[in-house]
Amino acid sequence: MVEHDLRGVIFDCDGVLFDSLPANVAYYNAILTRLGHPPMTSELAEIAHRGSSLQFFAQVFHGDEEKIARALEVAAALDYEPFYALMRPMPGLHRVLGALRGRYRLAMATNRGYTAREVVRRFALADYLEVTVGVRDVPRPKPHPDMLELCLQKLGLMPEEAVYVGDAESDWQAARAAGTHFLALGPVSVPAPRVDTLEEVPLAVEALRRSLR
Repeated sequence: MVEHDLRGVIFDCDGVLFDSLPANVAYYNAILTRLGHPPMTSELAEIAHRGSSLQFFAQVFHGDEEKIARALEVAAALDYEPFYALMRPMPGLHRVLGALRGRYRLAMATNRGYTAREVVRRFALADYLEVTVGVRDVPRPKPHPDMLELCLQKLGLMPEEAVYVGDAESDWQAARAAGTHFLALGPVSVPAPRVDTLEEVPLAVEALRRSLR
């Protein structure tokens, strides 16, 4: 049996590195307002927070391709600038990434679109994250494995050499499909190691690394 050391940590963005639910809800509600549609329900907020734009609009408009296409046009034209101010870095964000950077290759895989790299720039994460992959970089969003597979390719890692840190079942599904390890953050109920906060991640990653030896 070939043993693989843990060499990479890939992070989700929303709900893991950032408390961005208010930003995402405000952004999508602004789009819905421009379309003459009422604000989203609380049930849709979860999809707005964790899914891609296409996944969100497909749910809102019940698969109506014409309305979905129009919504995507409005979304592409809407500047996300006012909504970055509503994003809150998780406590210890830079400290956690700094602690991991010396021992692991770091990346981010997110269902965000064009805002993914702007988040990295705006919040000064480029010194930590070698690779950023968003929904526009791959054919399919999570829960498909495409984003993680591209991260692994860019990092030069085998699936068994990386762990994905996520806060949703779709993150776990993507990790399982890609063959990576998974670390759950928050109350998501999946059969994987779990931590309550981002600040616990370095110790949890080290524990996982030791368990694989």
